[in-house]
Amino acid sequence: MKFAEFCDYLLKLEKTTKRLEMFDTLSDMFSNIDNEEIAKAVYFIQEELLPPFYNVQLGIADKVAEKAIAEAYSVDVKGLSQEYSKKGDLGELAEKYNKKNTGSEVSLSHVYNKIFDITKITGDGSVELKIKSLATLIKEVSGLESKYIIRFVLGKLRLGVGEATIMEALSKSKTGDRKFKLELERAFNLCSDLGYVAEVFYKGGEEKIRRFKIEVMRPIRPALAERLPSVHEIVKKLGKFAVDQKFDGFRSQVHKDGDKVKIFSRNLEDITHFMPEVAEAVKKLKHKRFIFDSEALTYDENTNMLYPFQITMQRKRKHGVEEKAQSLPLRLFVFDIMLLDDKDLINEPFIKRREILDKLFEENSSLARTKMIITDSESEMTKFFDDTVSNGLEGVVAKKLDAPYSAGARNFGWIKLKRSYGAALEDTIDVVILGYYRGKGIRASFGLGGLLVGVFDEKADTFKTITKLGSGFSEEQFKELKRILDDIRVEHKPARVDSILQPDIWVSPKYVLTLKADEITRSPTHTAGLENGTGYALRFPRAVSFIRKDKRAEDCNTVRDIIEMFKDQKSVKLKN
Repeated sequence: MKFAEFCDYLLKLEKTTKRLEMFDTLSDMFSNIDNEEIAKAVYFIQEELLPPFYNVQLGIADKVAEKAIAEAYSVDVKGLSQEYSKKGDLGELAEKYNKKNTGSEVSLSHVYNKIFDITKITGDGSVELKIKSLATLIKEVSGLESKYIIRFVLGKLRLGVGEATIMEALSKSKTGDRKFKLELERAFNLCSDLGYVAEVFYKGGEEKIRRFKIEVMRPIRPALAERLPSVHEIVKKLGKFAVDQKFDGFRSQVHKDGDKVKIFSRNLEDITHFMPEVAEAVKKLKHKRFIFDSEALTYDENTNMLYPFQITMQRKRKHGVEEKAQSLPLRLFVFDIMLLDDKDLINEPFIKRREILDKLFEENSSLARTKMIITDSESEMTKFFDDTVSNGLEGVVAKKLDAPYSAGARNFGWIKLKRSYGAALEDTIDVVILGYYRGKGIRASFGLGGLLVGVFDEKADTFKTITKLGSGFSEEQFKELKRILDDIRVEHKPARVDSILQPDIWVSPKYVLTLKADEITRSPTHTAGLENGTGYALRFPRAVSFIRKDKRAEDCNTVRDIIEMFKDQKSVKLKN
């Protein structure tokens, strides 16, 4: 496909405010892309050259892009920089100064490959070479094409297309309807690479996707737990089950293939580099190939006491890792295994996977297994829960003995019970930022006075509003939020946002915050769970974290979570 034609589709996606129109545009686009380019198209729409676990970094800063535009179109870079500070979109400035109105003849593959080549430029003089390469690329294309190239390399494409919509469109383009989306989603959950899934689908057809298997070094999207408010409810739901410890650390998926070890985070970034002692311990394990799921925490070597998440977070760094490993060593608590040697275990019952895991290694300072019991007794589970919490852990996870490993899914195969459950809205809620309001009074100088935030509706693949948020931030954080959010501001309501309210500035749904609130109430103003004119809202919300870099927008709490919390809150009030 010509890149100019691809950009025409991007323009349609950018302009739409309706998810159905977005789906139709994507379906049409995918129908016109061949097998060799489908992965590149998907990656481009996802605003990435490859998924994060491949560690491919563009490394293009605003100043580099400014100089590339100035060089390509013979523009004064100082004037361009001043114009950018006012306009806020280097892509539009590239389009403005590019005088070519007709589309170029270059292909999507040509542009993708040229951008990929820029990522390989390193060493002395690399900045100048990147400027020259980017300038050469945008010089050979039209204005519209240069706009989207610049936005893409800066990570500011702002299309707001969700994974579910991409999969539905892929299904429609090849099968004529959306139904095969479920099979594509299963494959995606097993490899976390939607471009790769699209390529397998286009080249191998439906049968190849149905036979899709997990592979070592391709991270599996982590299984997630549902929630219930009490031990009684869990026992009633599961009968006889396993109860596992729940840690508050780094979710860590460990892959080993011979001497090669990779560790992936909850949001599937490669975090091996800041866990060297864990990687070395894994290398020594006797089995050649495996994938297991775990949680990593720092601890005090003298007392053996585990540190809270805030301290463990100090290990997430690019530099000074060895020194930090001495003062804050990590221990990996392993709780599941998905592959051993050449045996795919993902569909085996949990209890069988656990039996295999228990034989995998001897515990040491870097590797341990979670403590677990099997019971059908409320009193036994309560004692295990109380002992776990008294030891400083977050809670427990109850697991069905016959449950498979549900990659990327949240269901009642796993049920979490945290120490904060059982009292009305003591638990935190993760929300995604949808827009902001300009500040008034003292906050006028910050440029931002409050946020419009929402939760995720999995069925509709949209974000629904649940509250306005203006408490819990320092003055510096308000200013930092303004700077961060202005990088992802958009001109109109994103197609995946469902809102009655209109903030001063809309932003792409990208950043997650954690908050607490006094209670969940019914509201005609917010769209979370909206039915018969009434949705759900949060009363007296306040932020308890700044932006959560370990979570994607789709990882925030769901509408279904909010409805369940509302029911639990109501039952607690009735009991009181």
